[in-house]
Amino acid sequence: MIVLTALLLLLVVTLAFETGRRRAVTLAVDTPRSLHSRPVYHGAFVALCGGLPALFVLLVWLIAHAAVVEQLVLAQLPEALRGQQPERVALFLAEARGIASGHFENQRAAPELVAAAADFLRFSTFSLRLLPVVVLLVALAGFMASLPRCTPALRAQRRVEKILRALLAACSGVAVLVTIGIVLSLVFEAFQFFLRVPISEFLLGTHWSPQTAIRADQVGSSGAFGAVPVFAGTLLITAIAVLVAAPVGLYSAIYLSEYARARLRAVVKPALEVLAGVPTVVYGFFAALTVGPTLRTLGEQLNLSVASESALAAGLVMGVMIIPFVSSLSDDVIRAVPQSLREGSLGLGATPSETIRRVVLPAALPGIVGALLLAVSRAIGETMIVVMAAGLAANLTANPLEAVTTVTVQIVTLLTGDQEFDSAKTLAAFALGLLLFLVTLLLNVIALSVVRRYREQYD
Repeated sequence: MIVLTALLLLLVVTLAFETGRRRAVTLAVDTPRSLHSRPVYHGAFVALCGGLPALFVLLVWLIAHAAVVEQLVLAQLPEALRGQQPERVALFLAEARGIASGHFENQRAAPELVAAAADFLRFSTFSLRLLPVVVLLVALAGFMASLPRCTPALRAQRRVEKILRALLAACSGVAVLVTIGIVLSLVFEAFQFFLRVPISEFLLGTHWSPQTAIRADQVGSSGAFGAVPVFAGTLLITAIAVLVAAPVGLYSAIYLSEYARARLRAVVKPALEVLAGVPTVVYGFFAALTVGPTLRTLGEQLNLSVASESALAAGLVMGVMIIPFVSSLSDDVIRAVPQSLREGSLGLGATPSETIRRVVLPAALPGIVGALLLAVSRAIGETMIVVMAAGLAANLTANPLEAVTTVTVQIVTLLTGDQEFDSAKTLAAFALGLLLFLVTLLLNVIALSVVRRYREQYD
C-alpha cells in the first residue's frame, strides 16, 4: 500500500507539472511575451505546491502510524489490563503485535491477546487503506489551490527557487540534527559508563577485559576497561594499511594520469576500482586462509615467531582494500590540475618528472590529503578483516607479528549476545565509539589545516 501511495503521488505530481506548464503556454499564446517566467517554472510551481505537502503528510503518517495504532489498541483493552505495570502492558502489546503480524501462533494465546491482535490488524489495515486517500486529497488540494495563481504576472521562477532553497536548507538541517543526535547519544551513554568506571582507568589503563559476570560469585565478575591496547591495535593495523595503500595508490594515480595511454588507462583504472566493490568478508577470508599462513611460513623460515592471526596480515589485506580510494580519488585530483601549469613548467625547461614533483603534486596536495584521509577513515572503521585475520586479543604491542584487536571489533563484540544494556560491559561500547569519534574528528581537523595551508598558494 505504501508503494502504491508513492506511485499515485508521483503520478499526480507529474500531471500537476504538465497541467501548470500547459496553462502557462496557453497564457503565453493569448498574451505574447507577457509571462514573467518560463512555462517550465509554472509547472514546477504547481507540482511543488501539490507534492511537498502530500509528501510531508506521507512521512508523518508513516512515522506516527505505529504509535497511533498502539494507542488505539491500548484504549480498547480492559481496565484491568491497562492498570498493570507499564512493562507488563508493553510486553502484552508486543505479543499482540506479533500475533497480528503472523510471527506468533494464536492457537494457545489468551482471549485478551487474540482480541488485541485483532484490533492491531483492524486498525493497521484501516490506517494503510486511508493513507493513499489522505495523501491524494492533500496533493489535489495543493494542486487546485496553486493552479489559479498561474497568471502571466506570477514570478514562478523566484517562487520555485525559494521553495527549493528552503527544501535544501531543511535537508541540511536534518543532516545536522542527525549528527547532533548521534553525538548526544554517544555522550549520554558514555557518561553512564564513566559513572561506573573512572575515566582515568579507561583512557590510561593498559588491560582490556570487559567480560563482567552477572553475579559477584562468578569468575570474571570485575572487568578491566583500559582502552589503550584497543586503540594501539587500531593504530597499528591502520598504519600498516596506509603504508601499503598510500605509495601504491599514489604512484598508480600518477602513472594513470600522467604517463599511461588512454587505452591502457581505460582498462587499468576500472580494474583498480573493482577492488572497492569486493565485500570485506572476502578480504577477510583471503587474509585468514592465504596471507596469514603465508606470513607464518615465511616467519618460520626466518626463525621469527608469527602468530596465526597477526596485525601484519590484517594490515596488508586492508591496505589492498583501500588502494582504490587513494588511487581513484588522487587520479581525479591530479587530472583536475590546470594544463597551463604543466605547460608553463615544461616551457621553462623542466622535465616531465620535475613538473610532476614540483608543480602537479603540490597543486593537487589538498585533494591527495583528502583521499588519504578517506582511506584512513575506511581503515579505522573496518571490522570483518580484523576479526578474521587479527583476532580478538587486546594485546598492547607494537609488534605487527602478534595478534591485536581494534575498536570496531570490540564494539561489535560488546553489543553481541544477551546481556543487560545498562551494564558496564555494554556501555563500554559507547565509550569506545565516542573516543573513536573524537580521534577521527581530530584527524579531520589536521587534514583540513593542511589543505587550507597549501591551497592558499594556488588560489
